[in-house]
Amino acid sequence: MFKNSDRNYWLLSLALFSFFLTWSFSFSLFPIWLNQAAGLNGENMGIIFSLNAVAALFIMPFYGFIQDKLGLKKYLLQWVGVLLIASGPFFIYVYAPLLASNFYLGVILGGIFFSLSFSAGVGATETFIERVSRISGFEFGKARMWGSIGWATATFFAGALFNIDPNINFWLASCCAIIFLVSVTLVKPTEKAEDENLIDDKASALNIQDAFGLLKMKRFWAFATYVMGVTCVYSVYDQQFPVYFASLFPSQAEGNAMFGYLNSFQVFLEAGGMFIAPFIVNRIGAKNGLVLAGAIMAVRMIGSGYAWDPISISAMKLLHAAELPIMLIAIFKYISATFDARLSSTLYLVGFLFSTQVFASILSVVAGMMYDAIGFTLSYKILGSVVVFFTIVSWVILTDDKKNNEKQLSEQPA
Repeated sequence: MFKNSDRNYWLLSLALFSFFLTWSFSFSLFPIWLNQAAGLNGENMGIIFSLNAVAALFIMPFYGFIQDKLGLKKYLLQWVGVLLIASGPFFIYVYAPLLASNFYLGVILGGIFFSLSFSAGVGATETFIERVSRISGFEFGKARMWGSIGWATATFFAGALFNIDPNINFWLASCCAIIFLVSVTLVKPTEKAEDENLIDDKASALNIQDAFGLLKMKRFWAFATYVMGVTCVYSVYDQQFPVYFASLFPSQAEGNAMFGYLNSFQVFLEAGGMFIAPFIVNRIGAKNGLVLAGAIMAVRMIGSGYAWDPISISAMKLLHAAELPIMLIAIFKYISATFDARLSSTLYLVGFLFSTQVFASILSVVAGMMYDAIGFTLSYKILGSVVVFFTIVSWVILTDDKKNNEKQLSEQPA
């Protein structure tokens, strides 16, 4: 018999594994699908990414606050699970036809659906699991590792399946989502019901003033500066990267398949990174972990601007396996060390994911126009230089989590 903590670890690992299977089957080749199957150019794709980001802006704050209010209750994650199951039919029977017949209506409906299920859903899922990990006594990174393995497993097959029929990936996404819903439903966050009720009572005592109190804190805006200037610019760079990657191969079909294989290998490496990232971040501190992740991002972006063949661009792609684990673990540890832990979902979805979407909603269209006007390579050098600047700024303004937290406590919202 498993102890409850072991049971939670494996169920939540399975939940992350299946969530990222669903996400990867749906979105790992999304730019290629938009370009080759839907026939959209860089500017139209930028509009889609931009409006997806705008839609997420309206969902993430609500998801974050609702999950903080729910505490250890799983209602929000079960709602996300139902939407994930519907994702395959939505892509095939709603989204694709609307992009062809009524582009902007399709973009709007897609943005709403993708935000409810994926963009905000992943934040609610990860923060719930991180909260349970603190109670159950296991490292979040060791559970999150299975999310990376799930993404890698799907992307390994996605490129080849896309060349057969893109809809196969969407149907597999819905099937994997069933596993997510069942796994989340079976989780028991604590051994005793009274313990769970006590934790939920503390969470339900939160009010909207606690969340808005974050806006008065300098350290919140310092964190938001890092997110908008570093992680957001990087996410915009990554949006159309598969299109540029595939263009460096003799044919699109070969590029699509190779992107799937390489992305799968990269994410398997990323899974190993998730296992060791907690040790690195614990050693150097969450602030230094964020700065280190920013430096790796800048190297990959600028390096992509100088890549000239499949081998060099593949080398840049693999740097993601080092950057993401360090960044993700550092963000959670920075939030728990610097802010009120009861607001961890709000901080992650608003301070990290929401802030990313705010800037991405503006920059996605600009980046799309840059790609069309001056090409990918020069655009990557410019975007990478922006990340270098904000990484240096963040090194100066972020709170040193390894120092005494007396000042932090005096700034907590009342």
